[in-house]
Parts: sequence; structure tokens; C-alpha cells
Amino acid sequence: QVQLVESGGGLVQAGGSLRLSCAASGRTFSGYAMGWSRQAPGKEREFVAVINWSGGITYYADSVKGRFTISRDIAKNTVYLQMNNLKPEDTAVYYCAASSWDGNWPPLQSSYEYWGQGTQVTVSS
Repeated sequence: QVQLVESGGGLVQAGGSLRLSCAASGRTFSGYAMGWSRQAPGKEREFVAVINWSGGITYYADSVKGRFTISRDIAKNTVYLQMNNLKPEDTAVYYCAASSWDGNWPPLQSSYEYWGQGTQVTVSS
């Protein structure tokens, strides 16, 4: 079965760092873009970052630009999200997703075909 499994979440103080991982299994995501989104309780899911197949193109939400870095290891079928200088407003469940979008960059949020179950990130003040 196709699965995306996130890990690396936890509790951290403001200003701290975490690295999230998303391990894919069940299929080869050749040509897919891989992205991260997040959702806080009572709020809509919002885009965080995305990286293309080759890893040469990235795109970030303004709220995390300069603090978060997305990367991928194609051989390991894994995508990462390095989160630095975390803020309380970063508290959310973080989800990874895969998109076969072949249009304009970045992919539309509706184009993500596979989603993980999420990992909780809590940033205390």
C-alpha cells in the first residue's frame, strides 16, 4: 500500500529547531513534487513548502521563508523539512504530500494525490 509517513515532530521552545522527515513507500514517486503543509486546530490546512523531483526548485510560504528548508533524497524516497527559529504560530500538525502536477510552479494544493497522517509540532513561548 502506498504510504507517506511523517516523523520528527515534538515539543520545542520558541527559537528552537526541528527536522521533519517523510518516508514514502509502496511506490516510486518518480517525477513527483513533494510538499509540506500544516494545519492548526480549527484552521484550514495551509501550504508550507514544496520541492520538485530533481530537488533543484523549491517554493515556500511567506510565513516560513528564510526559516524553513525543504530537501529530498530521491534514492531514499524521503523528503525533509528543516525548521529553524520556530515560533509559537508554527504550532500545527505537519503533513507531507506528493503531487504529479505538470503545470505552472508551484503545484496547486488540489494536485496533491497522496498524503501522510501528519506529525505534531508544538512550539512553546
